Amino acid sequence: MRSIFTFVLLVLIAAAVALSLWVSPFFWWIAGFFIALLGVGVFDMIQTKHSVMRNFPLLGRARWLMEYLRPKLYQYFIESDTDGRPINRIDRSTIYQRAKKQTDSMPFGTQLDVYAEGYEWMTHSIAPLNFDKINHDPRVLIGNKDCKQPYSASIFNVSAMSFGSLSYAAIEALNSGAKIGGFAHNTGEGGLSPYHLKHGGDIIWQIGTGYFSARTPEGNFSPEAFAKNAILPQVKMIELKLSQGAKPGHGGILPAAKNTPEIAAIRLVTPNTTVYSPPYHSAFGSPKGLIEFIQKLRELSGGKPVGFKLCIGHKSEFIAICKAMIELDIYPDFITVDGGEGGTGAAPQEFSNYVGAPLMDGLAFVHNMLVGFNIRQHIKLIASGKVLSGFHLVRAMALGADTCNSARAMMMALGCIQALECNTNKCPTGVATQDKGLVKGLVIADKKQRVANYHEDTIKTFVELLGAAGIADSAHLTRSHIYRRVFMNEVRTFEDIYPSLEPGCMVNGNVPEKYQHDVLKASPEKWN
Repeated sequence: MRSIFTFVLLVLIAAAVALSLWVSPFFWWIAGFFIALLGVGVFDMIQTKHSVMRNFPLLGRARWLMEYLRPKLYQYFIESDTDGRPINRIDRSTIYQRAKKQTDSMPFGTQLDVYAEGYEWMTHSIAPLNFDKINHDPRVLIGNKDCKQPYSASIFNVSAMSFGSLSYAAIEALNSGAKIGGFAHNTGEGGLSPYHLKHGGDIIWQIGTGYFSARTPEGNFSPEAFAKNAILPQVKMIELKLSQGAKPGHGGILPAAKNTPEIAAIRLVTPNTTVYSPPYHSAFGSPKGLIEFIQKLRELSGGKPVGFKLCIGHKSEFIAICKAMIELDIYPDFITVDGGEGGTGAAPQEFSNYVGAPLMDGLAFVHNMLVGFNIRQHIKLIASGKVLSGFHLVRAMALGADTCNSARAMMMALGCIQALECNTNKCPTGVATQDKGLVKGLVIADKKQRVANYHEDTIKTFVELLGAAGIADSAHLTRSHIYRRVFMNEVRTFEDIYPSLEPGCMVNGNVPEKYQHDVLKASPEKWN
């Protein structure tokens, strides 16, 4: 192939040169084109990194072109409306339509295979409630006995996404949308930036293992730096991140090239240096230490709601946290349960695909443990992990959630097209990039309203679903309201799949057999 390539190109070049001399100087351009191709082909033959290009000069480059085009071609011309990943086109279209205030109804019936294993639906009532008489803005008060500044939260909020992973324009649009719609915006672990504060939207400030915006120069937690930001009026709640669905148990790296003076000032790190976020917290080292640290954060913030976020891994470790709460009589105001399917954070594929419990399994377990230890009344549960629609809100609340957070859906409301370029700094919509040329495409004044629109219409649909079920308050949703087809001819309720526990059973001697080993392993004094 290499010799054939060389012979053919040499013949073409000779012919082009002869033709150009005989006909017109214009044809020198043609000769130049073939000479350039020859140069590229010769480079392909002598380079040593790519075997295909070395054996098939020029033609081998077509493989890399097709690899680049494949995701785009697949998304627009091959995948059906129901099989796109990670978010299918039906859900994407619904988000876009609601964000733009376009018609979001579906003609001609469902495209889902209702007899396929895994299909889910909710029960409706023969006596539905009048939508106009149901509360159109359901909210949840977050704050327990130790909280002095409880927060009235929307049931649907922006999940954690940091400035740095998202552009400044995306952060501003999300916060402006939260301000318009009266819901909360989680900062992610990258620190509290001016873009989070600029427009006055409610903030959930997330503190990760790097303690960004709340750290000493050595990377340890700084009470002074934390208190300075925590008492800001826009900061309504504090969330301590133990793990996230995209990469539970995995730390992070801020490369020196991305650690600009602006980001360094926000995160309280040295600019132009590589900064590591460890996979564990240095401020505590045991379940009791975690609970005591949460109380410390609550006091430093002036009594604001403080909770933690995790993706469920070892069940015994969460049980140990429950034991520590009871022993200390200190409870987080909320717990955010992230699912292994969550994922705006870039991660190795092994972590994204195979580490961490999915949302429904993790959420059902956490709710059951809090009920079983008889402490559910102290703690609100937030579900985070691929929550995109009103039905997803219903499903999460049936499993025990009080409110829900969403990240990727909010990105799509901003204009994200699921180009899967989030980790390359080449996001074509200006959402997940720091490239100033691409960020210019995201117009904050337009996108903020789209975020608010999407939130408003999703809440509206959620309330309509409650009415259809004959329920006036989401607190009355139970696992018996949701069905799943487990075989062609068998369906089960979520109560069958995720059986509830009796209140207090984990402390009154009636521990279910499947949890007995984990309870024995769990110690409030140390992790496993």
